[in-house]
Amino acid sequence: MSRSVLRRLALSMGAVAALGACSGDINPVRDVAISAGVGQKRPDGQDFVRDSRPATLDYRPVGRLAAERDRKARTPTEVKALEAQVDKSRAAVQAAGEQAKQAGQTPAPVSPKVSP
Repeated sequence: MSRSVLRRLALSMGAVAALGACSGDINPVRDVAISAGVGQKRPDGQDFVRDSRPATLDYRPVGRLAAERDRKARTPTEVKALEAQVDKSRAAVQAAGEQAKQAGQTPAPVSPKVSP
């Protein structure tokens, strides 16, 4: 290999190591410094932090379909029944709102006049 190729390879590896220092868990520069006794070892987390975190984080992989659900789609009859229930609830809320609106329109009480 020529000298310029080796120089570019060395610069590339140095850049990768330097950029690796930006990541949180994988940091070869920090690991070398700690093993040499120069760097500071990462402190352990507080007890409440370690206790609140799960042992494994189960994330759904990106790009995959969601798991099958055990709930079936509602039938048209069930949808109509649900719509009727919502309409009934809406009517009750509107009636209560009208009643409150009427109660708020009553004139304020006038204090009685007392003769001196």
